Amino acid sequence: MNLPETVEPNGAQARIAAFGPSRYFNRELSWLNFNKRVLEEAENERHPLLERLRFLSISATNLDEFYMVRVAGLRAQVVAGIETPSQDGLTPAEQLDRINQSVAELTAQQQENWVTLEALLGEAGIHVLHADQLSESERAWLEDHFLNLIFPVLTPIAVDPAHPFPFIPNFGFTLGLELVREGSLRTMHALLPIPSQLDRFIRLPSEEGVKDIRFIRLETVVGIFVSRLFPGYRVRSQGAFRVVRDSDIEVQEEAEDLVRLFESALKRRKRGSVIRLEMEATMPSRLQRFVMQELKVSEREAFVQKGLIGLADVNQVIVADARISSSSLMSAASRNASASIMAIASPPSPRRTSSSITRTNRSTWCSSS
Repeated sequence: MNLPETVEPNGAQARIAAFGPSRYFNRELSWLNFNKRVLEEAENERHPLLERLRFLSISATNLDEFYMVRVAGLRAQVVAGIETPSQDGLTPAEQLDRINQSVAELTAQQQENWVTLEALLGEAGIHVLHADQLSESERAWLEDHFLNLIFPVLTPIAVDPAHPFPFIPNFGFTLGLELVREGSLRTMHALLPIPSQLDRFIRLPSEEGVKDIRFIRLETVVGIFVSRLFPGYRVRSQGAFRVVRDSDIEVQEEAEDLVRLFESALKRRKRGSVIRLEMEATMPSRLQRFVMQELKVSEREAFVQKGLIGLADVNQVIVADARISSSSLMSAASRNASASIMAIASPPSPRRTSSSITRTNRSTWCSSS
């Protein structure tokens, strides 16, 4: 029997070359696909409702860490002029473009999940209110809460030639305001950084005979009482934005004093460059341009979100309260199962050493699966 000298590949094998970039998965895109699978757990109706909300928060936290370290590393390569493709055939700039496309799909899916889960939470007796949904007693309680606990820690900042744009820390959540003086057409830009020690979701006191749990977002409360912060002005437009900064730490393995090296690296880390700027879609375009210009952010690093920015904070809505519908609680067995999944879903953040930078385009930035 005569056998053919060559065997023609077919099916999936025909699409994979024996050598070359097609044999490799890009490490960064592969990680984003992993985080999409984490987000899919938030869509899994077999999980208790509050655990689905937790998975949504985890996926948002993972994305923040991804930008702080991995995207920061790619951006550093682009700034350094490195154009050498990785093993999967993509240059650092091309990887950033692919990442932005994938993240746009991921964040849109996250927002859809939040809308779905928010509606289900309402059915289960947990509500996140808007300003026009407050009762008179709740508004009175909020005013007292604002004046005693929120107002004292807020620092309104006017931005003009005499008062330059302030430094916004990593994960800094800030309200941008365009103000008009009463009786005048003169406008002024102002910022209202929200301190990280304040809870993003404020739980309202339960009214007599009402078993539901009611929350309101901190930025909504500040918007209700913003006139107390800027007397004599009216708000022409406003919108929230959030900053994620480069938090990567490069360690030289041959350093003589690692303690001193880490101390200086941690100080620089606090003031890393802006890697990602999230802005509410409700923020007027002129205010968006102002924030981008002051933070020196390009279109590549700016993301306009149609929905809630800072989704990592939604875990504050997770409460263990006996008044919640039993469908929102979890059995011991499901808690153990969810804990195992979450341990996988939120792996420790990757860190690079300076010696690994030289290996970036050979193997570190792309790994085969």
